[in-house]
Amino acid sequence: MKKFVYGFHEGTAGMKSLLGGKGANLAEMTRIGLPVPSGFTVTTEACNQYYEEGAKLWNGLKEETLQHLAELEEKMGKKLGAVKNPLLVSVRSGSAISMPGMMDTILNLGLNDASVEGLAEGTANPRFAYDSYRRFIQMFSDVVLEIPKYKFDAILDNKKVEKNVEEDTDLTAEDLKDIIEKYKAIVKKECRADFPQDVKDQLFMAIEAVFKSWNNPRANVYRKLNDIPHSLGTAVNIQSMVFGNMGETSGTGVAFTRDPSTGEKKLFGEFLMNAQGEDVVAGIRTPKPILELQNTMPQAYDKFLEVANLLEEHYTDMQDIEFTIENQELYILQTRNGKRTALAAVNIAVDMVKEGRLTKEEAILRVDPLQVEQLLHPAFDEKELEKGKIITKGLPASSGAATGKIYFTPEDVVEANNRGERAILVRAETSPEDIEGMVASQGILTARGGMTSHAAVVARGMGKCCIAGAGEMKIQEANKIFMVGETVYHEGEYISLDGNEGIVYEGEIATKESQLTDNFLELMTWADAIRTLKIRTNADTPRDTKQAIEFGAEGIGLCRTEHMFFEESRIFVMRKMILSRTEEERRKALAELLPMQREDFVEIFKAMGNRPVTVRLLDPPLHEFLPHEEEDIQQLAQKMQVSFTQLQGVVNDLKEMNPMLGHRGCRLAVTYPEIYEMQVRAIIEAAVIVKEEEGIDVVPEIMIPLVGELKELQYNKEIVLKIAKEVLSEKEIPLQYLVGTMIEVPRAAVTADEIATEAEFFSFGTNDLTQMTFGYSRDDAGKFIKEYREKNILEKDPFQRIDRKGVGKLMELASKLGKETRPNIKLGICGEHGGDPDSIEFCHILGLDYVSCSPYRVPVARLAAARAAIINKEQAK
Repeated sequence: MKKFVYGFHEGTAGMKSLLGGKGANLAEMTRIGLPVPSGFTVTTEACNQYYEEGAKLWNGLKEETLQHLAELEEKMGKKLGAVKNPLLVSVRSGSAISMPGMMDTILNLGLNDASVEGLAEGTANPRFAYDSYRRFIQMFSDVVLEIPKYKFDAILDNKKVEKNVEEDTDLTAEDLKDIIEKYKAIVKKECRADFPQDVKDQLFMAIEAVFKSWNNPRANVYRKLNDIPHSLGTAVNIQSMVFGNMGETSGTGVAFTRDPSTGEKKLFGEFLMNAQGEDVVAGIRTPKPILELQNTMPQAYDKFLEVANLLEEHYTDMQDIEFTIENQELYILQTRNGKRTALAAVNIAVDMVKEGRLTKEEAILRVDPLQVEQLLHPAFDEKELEKGKIITKGLPASSGAATGKIYFTPEDVVEANNRGERAILVRAETSPEDIEGMVASQGILTARGGMTSHAAVVARGMGKCCIAGAGEMKIQEANKIFMVGETVYHEGEYISLDGNEGIVYEGEIATKESQLTDNFLELMTWADAIRTLKIRTNADTPRDTKQAIEFGAEGIGLCRTEHMFFEESRIFVMRKMILSRTEEERRKALAELLPMQREDFVEIFKAMGNRPVTVRLLDPPLHEFLPHEEEDIQQLAQKMQVSFTQLQGVVNDLKEMNPMLGHRGCRLAVTYPEIYEMQVRAIIEAAVIVKEEEGIDVVPEIMIPLVGELKELQYNKEIVLKIAKEVLSEKEIPLQYLVGTMIEVPRAAVTADEIATEAEFFSFGTNDLTQMTFGYSRDDAGKFIKEYREKNILEKDPFQRIDRKGVGKLMELASKLGKETRPNIKLGICGEHGGDPDSIEFCHILGLDYVSCSPYRVPVARLAAARAAIINKEQAK
């Protein structure tokens, strides 16, 4: 029979997939002799089997669980549910990959009307006993019985008002007894049954609830956001309770071994005396900085410092540690690799190499490539900040800068985001249910909570700016306002958050470009030395080109020439060309466009220096350059001095039923070869100019788009060769250039051996290749892709990540066939997938020469390419 339950003493850190991250780390800490409360773990396999078999699982699992419970009871000298000296346990989730706050936890399980009396008597602390029971009823009711938490909060808040006290700790045992009775009445009303008194029923109901929490909405959103497979399942950790709420000699806290915002090597965290762990992370009470524990309880602080250093040394990574002090005795409840900002991730990785704890390859693997992009975006301009009016201050929970409109619910933030607005989520405190609003927001502002509150931890993991614990704010969600003193701020008004300083400003504040740190540059240098893929950029302007070079681009993999025609000064001439009735008229308009296009290429070639530049000839259908609204057509007709009817007729003639599969790409040049003639002339003349004037030896790569048939490529290539020959014979200057094509039509992929007879390079246009392979319009797929992902028809949007099974097989086939015909053929990718780390790894496996991506994704791609080289080298071993 399969083993579903493991005691902490039976596991190791290497069993994460089976025991979950939390269970494996509890086992590892037990193994190395740290003060971990005893317990056992129900495996992730049990969770997955629960989803497959349901009730069938329970008989065997219950028996195995009860056996481990009996061993725990014997070890602790206590019994679950006993009237005298009862054993209490916590029941916590824990998947193989950390998902902080996304699933459910229950504390103090094992209390009932009888055992609470025994706990009160045994500890000689009735207030502690009834406080623990009221917490348990609320958590169990929320997680297991699915009774909304706010119904219990209202009773607690009313009692504090009635007794005229601020803190929960000011309530007496008698107050708590009254609260418990009211809590139980809520359960009776909501469930039409009494709160469960059988402690074994409590345990099995809790285990099942944790299994179910694996598929709760917030957990699903978090997994999709962080690319965590749905198939992992969660383990369940049952652990004997230790109590931080036994009075002023007890407490609880959360601490990181380094600062998770900056990576600075110093203890960072918070604690509360006379509290349980939920109080710290929920922001119910304002915690104290961890360094103050040195004064409050020096012996416990010294022990914690020792444990923190040992754990960081053991795991060779920054640790996020939960601890409880019970009557001055320190216990470690959890350790895990801490979530951190991009800045901290880079600094910690580089520092640990300098400390001799990591190799350079290990350091590269510690930094998420997508996180790196956060370092490249603008921050607030300090001069503008000096002029800004400060609304209030809070804790700088997650660094960065954010400007947006105030919204008070996650639903409103999501709607605002869908309308294209920038939104700031403003809450009293966030909870896991707010995850979608947090994702859609520019930044997060909370009135309550500390540096390790839910808002702070989740925002840091997302790279979102967050200010927590801005206590001067009084939020009235029902009225959609918040107040600071007498000043009122309404929904829809702009505010700005400085996450580095914890300051909230009125209105919008201008930003400035980010500064790349020395540690970041050093990490990138290590990555460049390891990767084998070259990294190019998709850039259409000199500004984008310069930015990409600053970020380390080694060439341009896609210069979209159509973007050069949309400027106001050029679109009119482009429209003249389109509306021309004869080839002569078209050529006349194209002659006006030639110097504009040539100057663009001159500037781009200058910016790129001797780096390669791939220029895609005109790709979109011509109707994209024309207006479609009647009023706009009327205005253009007047400007061009043609009749409205004539212009409307041209617009209608160019309209297509399916333009993405219509008259575009190389098909345009078959109909209007003069368009490509002008573009090739501009490219070659520009290359000659920069060679003559700047001494830059450009080798332009001229790319013909949307080829699906060899003869299409041959026809268009003849245009390129003819014009290049004309220009170069006029200039009498030697110039090398390449002619290639995009592989974006499935037929081109399966006939790539033929295409390679003419093409000197292939660039995979994976946007269109995905569109045509799936038969999904990339412009319309957004209407259903979300449903496909939610219903697990698709694990990932194929327009964001290469579909290896389908699109990937076409790429693999085209690469193989192309190399068979032309062994030295240059292979690259220029679709949006070129900036996705998973897709970059696939390109590495295929043996492509380069990936090309947007300028701000260049460092992402550099790091991802290095990681791909390291991971695949290790797998090859």
